[in-house]
Amino acid sequence: PERGSFPLDHDGECKRQMMRYLRCIKSHRGTNDDECRLLSREYLECRMESRNLMAPDTSDNLGFAD
Repeated sequence: PERGSFPLDHDGECKRQMMRYLRCIKSHRGTNDDECRLLSREYLECRMESRNLMAPDTSDNLGFAD
């Protein structure tokens, strides 16, 4: 990947956010609805927050420009 490895969340530290995002995508029939984009942002923020699952980066660099 462009940003390096993306370690698996073996301990499930961000599982709740991931499941909320996947349910949203399913309920919106796979479209990238604004609600789902917010949930994906929460998931990535969880991975960045001192869990060492993802290198910290700005939302803009991750495709979440305001």
